Amino acid sequence: MQQGTEFLPVSRQEMAARGWDELDFVLVTGDAYVDHPSFGSAIIGRVLGAEGYRVGVLSQPDYTTPESFKALGKPRYGFFIGGGNVDSMVAHYSVAKIRRNVDEYTPGGVAGKRPDRSATVYTQLAKQAYPDLPVILGGLEASLRRFAHYDYWMDTVLPSIAETSGADIISFGMGERQTVAIARRLAAGEKAQTIRDVPGTCYMTDFAGLPDRYVECAGFAKVSTDKAAYARACRIQMDNQDSVTGQIIVQKQSEKYLVQNPPAKPLNRKELDKVAALPFTRRWHPSYDAVGGVPAIEEVEFSIIHNRGCYGGCNFCAITLHQGRRVTSRSVESVVEEGELLTRQPGFKGYIHDVGGPTANFRLPSCKEQMTKGMCQGGKKCLAPSPCPHLLVNHTEYLSMLRKLRALPGVKKVFIRSGIRYDYLIWDKNDEFFKELVEHHVSGQLKVAPEHCAPNTLKYMGKPPVEVFNKFSAKFYELTKKAGKKQYLVPYLMSSHPGSTLNDAVILAEYLYKHKIRPEQVQDFYPTPGTVSTCMFYTGLDPYTMKPVFVEKTPEGKALQRALLQYYEPRNAEKVVKALRKTGREDLIPLLAPTWKPRREKSTSAPAPRGRNDRQGRSVQQGRFTPNSKPPRKGRK
Repeated sequence: MQQGTEFLPVSRQEMAARGWDELDFVLVTGDAYVDHPSFGSAIIGRVLGAEGYRVGVLSQPDYTTPESFKALGKPRYGFFIGGGNVDSMVAHYSVAKIRRNVDEYTPGGVAGKRPDRSATVYTQLAKQAYPDLPVILGGLEASLRRFAHYDYWMDTVLPSIAETSGADIISFGMGERQTVAIARRLAAGEKAQTIRDVPGTCYMTDFAGLPDRYVECAGFAKVSTDKAAYARACRIQMDNQDSVTGQIIVQKQSEKYLVQNPPAKPLNRKELDKVAALPFTRRWHPSYDAVGGVPAIEEVEFSIIHNRGCYGGCNFCAITLHQGRRVTSRSVESVVEEGELLTRQPGFKGYIHDVGGPTANFRLPSCKEQMTKGMCQGGKKCLAPSPCPHLLVNHTEYLSMLRKLRALPGVKKVFIRSGIRYDYLIWDKNDEFFKELVEHHVSGQLKVAPEHCAPNTLKYMGKPPVEVFNKFSAKFYELTKKAGKKQYLVPYLMSSHPGSTLNDAVILAEYLYKHKIRPEQVQDFYPTPGTVSTCMFYTGLDPYTMKPVFVEKTPEGKALQRALLQYYEPRNAEKVVKALRKTGREDLIPLLAPTWKPRREKSTSAPAPRGRNDRQGRSVQQGRFTPNSKPPRKGRK
């Protein structure tokens, strides 16, 4: 594996240096141009380049004028546009809808360099600049908005992004196959309006243009006024996101119909290896040097992505609708080659920060049956509430890969930071990986995501019972002690998820107290497009049972749940007491709010420091879980 030395051109000057006076395709991204395999726009650009096309990059173009889309000249065949690695609305706003003052995917971390709903805005501007050119819209933002969807920030249902943006084709999911197929057909002279059969794409058409066979879900007019119809549509959409069993889905928008073809087949191991071997420079474009580069690369610069997809099935996660549930992975040889490459990178100090992906310890298909029959539909999950009898639990290959990475000259440590599925690991009858995980791959803290402990809430989250987490944590600390190490679990917890009542939050607070867990930050549920949980948040219905689900939407209710999860903070005492009184659990006041005093005695406690948010909106500053010991002080690393 060789590191590239040349970036894709971002200006006419760089085009000229290559001897190009014209591009085949212009790639537009809402992020800064970082030529690294963890950035979707970089992958698409390199894939097109490997096909022999001349590709230029418009990174965060001026969104106030279509003239900025002419900066690289008129491309021969069209535009490929993506909003960025992170949904632009999530990048811009906290769950409280407060504008963020930092954008880590922008040079220098400066906020405001891309618009809200950037995928839509960029597409409209490209169409204004060159009305005769096709626009293929892809990436996360387009993927999750391809159907009529609830928009949390406007608190309303919006039509498909295919309609609002005016894109000719929507590419959803991981886009390599679709991109190559579309590019070849456009270059052969075919009109975008006739490219209607590519798996992993959507398009708009009138009634006469509908395919012969499809499954239809309720249209925009219906789902925007009828929440039961929205929930039923959600189930149809979720049940048809497998490349083996997925059917064509049709949903009427305002006048025309959105047609979603079945998902593209995931790349196999050989194909993933080929993508990983493309000549990425693995750094930001030099034009950003003066402002200190792009902060987002810090988390991934010395990390390796070895897999795609996740069959974990968390209802609040959008991976099902974007990457899909089927897990595919790179070969051990490919990953080790990338590890060798990292050792030659400037600034490498001997530490590979992560060998992960959507779920770090997933490398194999969830079962043999899925290879021919597809993933199970109807809301069935591989791991929750208990592991499927057909589940393949095996860490052998992953462990072999980690051992080879550890043995590379110049490598001191290989960490796993992207998070593992503890409920997968604990069912492995072979302790070998668990032991080596503790001995070699934990950088003081291991991220795990129990999310909650109340059975009702966990059910709606699609997570296993808390007893599974208890079993895992006991084993973790047993192995940690045997290894003579001081290591901690970092439990991710979520408040106000659909189904979580105030009583459930009290149950969680009591659990945290008993187990001496002090989360320094708590993530409120963030209703982003494309998840089952967002459907429940908007409709108040479980799309798989159509039964009512409690949803906490009031600011006060959310504040009380969040305060309970940080009961130990003096600033939260008043809210904790109020919550305990509302639920008839005054008996817990001496335990959860021992510092509480009547309001007339003004507290002098300073507010807790705010942690920095990662790309999922979670805090990267988390509490530790250390059973049977005094909780560590805040800020301790």
